[in-house]
Amino acid sequence: MKSLRRWATPLTIASFLIMGVTGTLMFFHLETTLGKVVHEWAGWAMLLGVGAHLALNWRPFTTYLKRPLAMGIMGVGTALLVMTFLPLGPEGGNPMMAVVQAVEQADMETVIALSGQELDAGLTALKEAGFEAEAGQSIRDLAEGDRGVQMQMIQTLFTR
Repeated sequence: MKSLRRWATPLTIASFLIMGVTGTLMFFHLETTLGKVVHEWAGWAMLLGVGAHLALNWRPFTTYLKRPLAMGIMGVGTALLVMTFLPLGPEGGNPMMAVVQAVEQADMETVIALSGQELDAGLTALKEAGFEAEAGQSIRDLAEGDRGVQMQMIQTLFTR
């Protein structure tokens, strides 16, 4: 337990600092790509640190379960967490996801035209990236449903 004590609280504090700052930047749409990645990985570090901290302080934690205010705060937090799994919001969900799905399902000629390239140039770019694409195919069919491969193809076409 002594070795656990040495790193549990410092890890919790460090990951909270990272999560707090990067989360605030994300709230105001000021995040960077690295900031988002660090935020996501710091979440795992925070889970580990908080879990260890909770194990070290289990008995004091259980006293909070007897206090109405503490139970209310934890109950509201739990309810908010559950609500994040509900399909609330505008009909149809995230419009950017709908755009990506439309691009994945469209024929190669349409996608390449949307990327601002000529058909031959787009097909060549895909070939150079390791994708044997032909006119008439969709990105989804070519990638055989692999989302990672689909994103690579979209990136290849739209970042030139």
